[in-house]
Amino acid sequence: MLVAGSQCCPPGLEERLGCGALRGEEDRGIAVPPQLGRGPSAFIPAEEILQEGIESSRRQLLIEAFVSAGRVDNITMVMGLHPQYLSSFWKTQYLLLRMDGPLPYHKRHYIAIMAAARHQCTYLVGLHMGEFLQAGGNPAWLQGLHCAPQKLRNLNEINKLLAHRPWLITKEHIEALLKTGEHSWSLAELVQALVLLTHYHSLASFVFGCGINPEAGQDGGHGCRPPSPHSDSSPTAEDSTGCSGGRDAVREVEALMERMQLLRDSQREEEGVTQEEMATRFEMEKTESLLVAPSDVTEHALQSGVLCFVEDPEFGYKDFTRRGEQAPPTFRAQDYTWEDHGFSLINRLYPDVGQLLDEKFQVVYNLTYNTIAMHCGVDTSMLRRAIWNYVHCVFGIRYDDYDYGEVNQLLERSLKVYIKTVACYPEKTTKRMYAQFWRHFKHSEKVHVNLLLLEARLQAALLYALRAVTRYMT
Repeated sequence: MLVAGSQCCPPGLEERLGCGALRGEEDRGIAVPPQLGRGPSAFIPAEEILQEGIESSRRQLLIEAFVSAGRVDNITMVMGLHPQYLSSFWKTQYLLLRMDGPLPYHKRHYIAIMAAARHQCTYLVGLHMGEFLQAGGNPAWLQGLHCAPQKLRNLNEINKLLAHRPWLITKEHIEALLKTGEHSWSLAELVQALVLLTHYHSLASFVFGCGINPEAGQDGGHGCRPPSPHSDSSPTAEDSTGCSGGRDAVREVEALMERMQLLRDSQREEEGVTQEEMATRFEMEKTESLLVAPSDVTEHALQSGVLCFVEDPEFGYKDFTRRGEQAPPTFRAQDYTWEDHGFSLINRLYPDVGQLLDEKFQVVYNLTYNTIAMHCGVDTSMLRRAIWNYVHCVFGIRYDDYDYGEVNQLLERSLKVYIKTVACYPEKTTKRMYAQFWRHFKHSEKVHVNLLLLEARLQAALLYALRAVTRYMT
């Protein structure tokens, strides 16, 4: 780690950050691939990420990332808009991939490939193919799942469920992995694998949600393509991005501010909503979420570079409940919480990672700059909670103490479409979807939404998986 407050960029990093840093550092011999001309994101103007006079806290983090890994990838550049979160994310990912744990390093990267492939995320698949080889992995495994050891292939079913329908995971799925003879997993290995799978499913959501561009050198390698359909360059999509949405976008901000104030006032005046009414409002929101789906999506075929790591490619997210179908019971959050159950189970079986995950959840849930678009000094906790709880709602998780009427008051339809797409089928995200919600908000605020989505989705899937582990153990 560098000394805090260091003012020098390692050679090659100045161009990456656009920071005009001092040139006093000695050469560290770190190879930096040439910069692509399009910036880290297809959705966010490069100058908003690669800004001059980059603040010291963010700059220091990026320097440390560069020295540690020999590169600063596009995910890090975009997450760096929120340095406090990036620090927590980076520590967690470093522990998962590079610190002591029950799984060999190359297998961790292969599991990352399997997870990312479920969402056709060529960015992450390509990145971890390279990491897999650097960690001494067998190149033959990269020909596809059929060439990997049976033990890894046995993860396919739980990978599929975690990625698309985590509510279907049962203790029988856990038992099948732990009792498969010579190909069996230990409980500690399986918990690390579950955390890796959910981490990379959720990170794929971030890649698509923020339009992360391929790294230099990824183009054409391993069948990589841009992470999402970026062909939408219509004036509507461009003009409504960032702070150029015009008078209508300003009115949308003012309307949101008014609704937040009305909700605060009504909460002070209300004596309290009955549990029956709260349950009804959740069911209404869950049912309405069935109607929230992207309308401008064109299907695209899986590329062979990703398809070889996917079995049952047609299996995808299915709405938690549809009219006329037998639905699984709602997951009452109070019955199996992260704080009381998931955290202690992970910490017991995979020391330290539970603490880092908990810190990351807390950081993103409480992260605020007290701003909304052009307004300062705003309490945004109500809005952040609505986004978090809506993600959990589309995965069937209900909080008894939350009034889901707030979701309808605070989240406009275009934002709901974006949230559900990025959380449930991120590969269908388009630039138009990104542009159409919160048209007068800063790009950093939209990245903040994506961080909430990433962590809420990760926690939802982990809760289903860990509940199954707990049921197996008891």
